[in-house]
Amino acid sequence: MCGIVGYIGKRDAAPLLLEGLQRLEYRGYDSAGIAVGGRPGALRSVKSKGRVRELQAKLPKRFAGTTGIAHTRWATHGAPNDENAHPHLDGEGKVAVVHNGIIDNAPELRARLTAEGVLLASETDSEVLAHLIGRSTAETLEERVRGALRLVEGTYGIAVLHSDFPDRIVVARNGSPVVLGIADKEMFVSSDVAALVSHTRQVVTLGDGEMATVQAGDYRTYTTEGDRTSAAPTTVEWEPESYDMGGHDTYMHKEISEQAEAVDRVLRGRIDDRFATVRLGGLSLDAREARGVRRVKILGCGSAYYSGQIGAQLIEELARVPADAEPASEFRYRNAVVDPDTLYIAVSQSGETYDTLAAVQELKRKGARVLGVVNVVGSAIARETDGGIYVHAGPEVCVVSTKCFTNTAVAFALFALHLGRIRDLSVADGRRILAGLRRLPEQIAEVLRGEREIAAIAADYADARSMMFVGRVRGYPVAREAAQKLKEVSYIHAEAYPASELKHGPLALIEPEVPTVAIVPDDDLLEKNRATLEEIKARKGRILAVAHQEQERADHTILVPRNEVELDPILMGIPLQLLAYHTALALGRDIDKPRNLAKSVTVE
Repeated sequence: MCGIVGYIGKRDAAPLLLEGLQRLEYRGYDSAGIAVGGRPGALRSVKSKGRVRELQAKLPKRFAGTTGIAHTRWATHGAPNDENAHPHLDGEGKVAVVHNGIIDNAPELRARLTAEGVLLASETDSEVLAHLIGRSTAETLEERVRGALRLVEGTYGIAVLHSDFPDRIVVARNGSPVVLGIADKEMFVSSDVAALVSHTRQVVTLGDGEMATVQAGDYRTYTTEGDRTSAAPTTVEWEPESYDMGGHDTYMHKEISEQAEAVDRVLRGRIDDRFATVRLGGLSLDAREARGVRRVKILGCGSAYYSGQIGAQLIEELARVPADAEPASEFRYRNAVVDPDTLYIAVSQSGETYDTLAAVQELKRKGARVLGVVNVVGSAIARETDGGIYVHAGPEVCVVSTKCFTNTAVAFALFALHLGRIRDLSVADGRRILAGLRRLPEQIAEVLRGEREIAAIAADYADARSMMFVGRVRGYPVAREAAQKLKEVSYIHAEAYPASELKHGPLALIEPEVPTVAIVPDDDLLEKNRATLEEIKARKGRILAVAHQEQERADHTILVPRNEVELDPILMGIPLQLLAYHTALALGRDIDKPRNLAKSVTVE
């Protein structure tokens, strides 16, 4: 969560920092702040509750400085207000700190500082870092930061300015991303490459327990104990234009509309027609090891978890290996039995989701084999896992996930086919699934061409006080993801249930004011699903069906083209993204920045 930007060079820092904050606002947008320096003397800082534009309006006309750090916040400790916004300063105004993460022992550190006469200006956990660094008498800024971090328990990605050391920014990472951008005689710092790509595509990603000193012409990396490390630059694959809105009114609409091309990318170069399978070179899992897998456990949070449910279904159907998905946020706390014959798969769009990363680290500690399914090359989960699949969805700026969810589901289809063909899936079935995968991009485009009709349906349901989503087997994770999307962007309460569970309690909620969205594919459960529609209509419930053919008992039906039954869930989720989008649009919601949420959840 939250966004960090830093700059050091010869240019005026403030405009560059504000530009970076605007690109990172999807990571947090309840307050923002900036601090600049570049020559000996007190730092200058401005902070504001609200969006980056409100911070920009508060900046004085003369706010020069060639070194600076800035932050856009998603609140964890303390209300969104000017005082709790970052950067935080020490008592003398010499130290400025921006921080992502959570300091677990902040109450004890605050009490200690207060007892020593320090006046704390905010309610945040982050402010203690500025005072700890400011009160240090160590000779170098690096030693002062290291000394403060030795007192801290928790997670952090930080950037530090000190007016006595105007030629540098010191950064550190433990559980929250920090990236350096290398340009010509200037350097950038960020929590996300989105803030860097318009200036450089050469980046260095810090690992946990790593720090860096950033100066205009160079950088050096080292551990929090002071030992030098050799973090090498890599090239970012995404172009700056990928982060622009591209003529759309919102990023969410842009990213929904990009899904045909995104799915084509995740398939490109991976299909192996000769053996009716796919090539997944990043797995680091040979055929003998794959045949030794007795179970697959998929871990993710939110939409990543729901895509994992689709993946588990695909793995069981195509590879005939028992598979299930579980929220990583629960798995990491429950002292799970780690089986050496189980293959674990961690799913995260950002590759930095803290709960999922912590689950990966616990699994690795216990000797498990863990693969990653992520979108961001070089992210923490990509580095921590034994291998994996990049989903190649491209940058996703809207807080809610659409194209990355779809590409992740396709990536699981590729993995399931790969595993199935190593085991017992026939050549004929392999070719059938490959043909279905190849049809997906054009079928997604066909669904998107029906947007106008879906928008009209959304307007009809925007007055609902609550909505029910139901689906059986393959349709259930589709229903769960669709309910999540509607909640996130429209703020309409929505719940998802297996269709067979409706009669075991939730049916009590059915009434005209609580419509039901039913996933009704043409599979072997079609008649069972139609019976569910009858139960709902008998209680005067309104029904919106997502189906392959018109459903007589539904008030509205959104038609989706048929694919192979195993791949149908991927297509059936697309119109429900548009339903959520147009419902939120009809209600006047801030679609790209839904309340209380932010992208890339790097806190517990």
